[in-house]
Formats: sequence, structure tokens, C-alpha cells
Amino acid sequence: MSRPSLSVVLPVCNEEANLTELQQRLESALQGTVDSYEILYINDSSTDGSQTVLENLVATHSHVRVLLFSRNFGHQVAMTAGLDHALGDAIITMDSDLQDPPELIPELLEKWREGYDVVYTQRRRRLGESWFKRVTAFLFYRFLGVVASVHVRPDVGDFRLLSRKAIDTLNRMGEKRRFLRGLTSWIGFRATNVLYDRPARTRGESNYHLMDMIRLALTATFSFSRWPLTAIGILGLLVCLGSAAPLLAGGSALASGLFFLGGVQLLCLWVVGDYIAMIADEVRGRPLYILESELQSAAAGAAKDTL
Repeated sequence: MSRPSLSVVLPVCNEEANLTELQQRLESALQGTVDSYEILYINDSSTDGSQTVLENLVATHSHVRVLLFSRNFGHQVAMTAGLDHALGDAIITMDSDLQDPPELIPELLEKWREGYDVVYTQRRRRLGESWFKRVTAFLFYRFLGVVASVHVRPDVGDFRLLSRKAIDTLNRMGEKRRFLRGLTSWIGFRATNVLYDRPARTRGESNYHLMDMIRLALTATFSFSRWPLTAIGILGLLVCLGSAAPLLAGGSALASGLFFLGGVQLLCLWVVGDYIAMIADEVRGRPLYILESELQSAAAGAAKDTL
């Protein structure tokens, strides 16, 4: 059997309430759109009933495969595992919370058939999100647009289509701290975007919390920018110039000056230390993820063995 035309890659972490509807909407969107397809779920060590639902989907759908992680490795790593194992000529990555509408898939495929290797989905509006989430997302993308060494398109998430050429290129990148939006921009290739309104979450709670967003923002900054190191140099210069101010004013601020300099030194050590920690992560050589098992129907396994 030939390679499937399309793979849909979906990380799953505690999405029991959404998986059945998600599968139904995916099948409706894909019906008659492509010659053949597979739907690849990556269970990132869910603690609810997600695995049971996924096992039922494998048992009843020949084009469904499931990767089971041995523990929780995180969203970006789960997405990477899906890219490693996807078989399609084109791959669509999306979340499992129904905020990435499957009904947009035919439009993404149309752009791919026009010759684009990367098709982003860009959010016009973010319905149902708090003002804090909207403001921080806006500031993050604009900040990254200023400091990053590559152009990361604003207001795009991980809902995108990638050609086989783009996937094979991404899969050669073995870095441990993953910011796939930046990596996808870094590889280049012909790209376009599709605008959409991101719907509100209707079931369950988001598993992507504030600390996860902060970690992702730090990974993006340190992976694609030298701006923090530049900021250290500028800060050091300003401190040196500013140290003469108390003397010129005729006063003594020895104690406060020492504390201030100590804080600056600690801040600088933190920034440099994070770069060193990233280097350590890369050279340890640990695998990016560990699969406990893979679930697939007999028909899907036979098709995979022929590739």
C-alpha cells in the first residue's frame, strides 16, 4: 500500500471529553478531501480516561494510530514525536481541545496543492480567552518579532500544514528544548497563512498553564535570539556610567549601590546560566522522548510495514 496522502498529528493530555467529537469532526472534514489519511494521537501520559477513548478509536477505525509516552514529556515534545512517526505526504499538526477547527483542513490542503510547503493558521480573534491571555500573547509575539533572529509570524500556534520536504528537514533537528513555531520559520521553504477565528474551549480545562507559557517564551527567546546577552552588555555599561551619579550629587549611596550591583550580577549570571543549561541539555544525548507502546489496527500496521 502506498504512503497515505495526509497525516493528522494530535498531542493528547487529559482530553477525554473532546476526543470522540474531535474524531467525528476530523472524519467529516477529511471525507472526500484526500485519497487516504491517518490520524495519529500522541497520549502524553494523560491521567483521565483519554487512553481508554483512544484504545476504542484504534479498535473501531483502521486509520487511527496512537503513541503512548512512558511519562509526560510536554506538548512540544509530543508534537515532535508525531512528526517523527507520521507517514503522510503532508502532515497537519493541531491540538486536541477543539480550539483548532478540523473544518479548516480542506483550506490548508488547497494551499498545499498550490505548492506551499508550510501553511500556517493565523488567529484573527481568540474567542473565550481572558484579557490576560490575549494581552500576554500579543506582547510575546511582538517581542519575539523584535528580538528573534528569524521571523516568527504573529498570532500563529501549532495548527499548521507541513509538506513531506518540510517534515524531513524538521526531523533532522535534534535540539532538546523545542519551539516548533520558531523551527518551522527557521527552515524557510515557501509558506503562506490562512486566517481564522479561534473558538472558545467548550469542554474540560486547558492543560497549558502560566508556567508552561513562561517556559515556552523563555525557550523561544534563548533559542532564537542573542538579545539577552546584548542586554547584559548594555545594562553593565549603564551601571558603570550610573555609578558616578551619587558622587556628582555630593552624597554617598555605598550600601544601596552594592546591593544594586549584586542584583545586576545575579541577573546576568541567570541569563548566562540558562544558555549554559541549554548547551548541557544538548550534549547529554538523552532521547527526546520514550514510547511505552504504539496502538494501531492490524490494517494500519500492515500498511505501515510496506513503506
